Amino acid sequence: MAYFDKIKEKFEKLKQKQDIIVLSIESSCDETSIAVVKNGREVLSNIIATQIEIHRRFGGVVPEVASRNHILAISNVYEEALNVAGIKAEQIDAVAVTYGAGLMGALLVGVNFAKGLAYSLAVPLIAVSHVHGHIAANYISHKDLVPPFICLMVSGGHTAILKVEDYNKFDMLGTTVDDAIGEAFDKVARVIGLPYPGGPEIDKLAKEGKNIYKFTVADSLKNTYNFSFSGIKTEVVNLVHNFIQRKEEYNRADIACSFQESVTSELASKVVRACKNSGQNNLVVAGGVGANSRLKEKLQALCEENNLTFFSPALKYCTDNAAMIGSMAYYMIRDGRGLAELDLTAKPNVEFGTIK
Repeated sequence: MAYFDKIKEKFEKLKQKQDIIVLSIESSCDETSIAVVKNGREVLSNIIATQIEIHRRFGGVVPEVASRNHILAISNVYEEALNVAGIKAEQIDAVAVTYGAGLMGALLVGVNFAKGLAYSLAVPLIAVSHVHGHIAANYISHKDLVPPFICLMVSGGHTAILKVEDYNKFDMLGTTVDDAIGEAFDKVARVIGLPYPGGPEIDKLAKEGKNIYKFTVADSLKNTYNFSFSGIKTEVVNLVHNFIQRKEEYNRADIACSFQESVTSELASKVVRACKNSGQNNLVVAGGVGANSRLKEKLQALCEENNLTFFSPALKYCTDNAAMIGSMAYYMIRDGRGLAELDLTAKPNVEFGTIK
């Protein structure tokens, strides 16, 4: 019997197994992470080797530098993940990996490591979308959360409102027509002189400022679930440049606060409207910007006003991590989806939709 035929046979049997242990790998940007997850919601280990300090000196992620550091870290992260989980490699039922979206070189490190590991252990290889992984982070933090629900996806590279009809079924209700919200946070942070990563720095500084600048979002999109953050980003850049050209002092905290107030109001109001219009009572936030304290405050308040239940992942699962990939892989396995062959390759862009 050919190798992949044997793997497909194992995959079919695995769907029926009572307990499934997934080793998962995430390397889409500047975090090398490997986790061991049992039954989608129990995290046995979640090891992260971060590169933040390396990239901070450049003001953002340098793809080539990220790839090289993934290569240097991944074997040690793998060994630590097994040790912390207290398991041997032979106990792994499947290997899951982020195949996209992300930086091509960074993704390839994780994908190729996962392929080699899956082959050596003769276990199924599960290809997981980074976007779907962020959604699944909520299953780890909220053991009772089950679809359907509305999800606000806010990460460095993605901004969208999704209707999650089932664990593997997603409908796009709206998305950004230009920049992702995470990109806008990073750009504004750089303009006002804050270090990388910009999102947490703006969140912290905004607490010291006042909402005195009335930045605007795209009025043409107000009756849709779509977003546009390019214009407001340009407004901030022009404001700062004008101050500099006139050699005038300006308050960075006021700019950070005003920018944050504007974009978080846009995000929160539209996703709550999506919940009400679709008849969904559960609202979930996913992605790194989901850690923003002001966004969570507004979502919580609006949910209480509209009799909705608000869910957000624990802070450690908001940013990139492998545990969320392992959680998503479990539900893909149970539904007979995501099995990949050894010709799997990385994709810098992936679809948001239903998993095949």
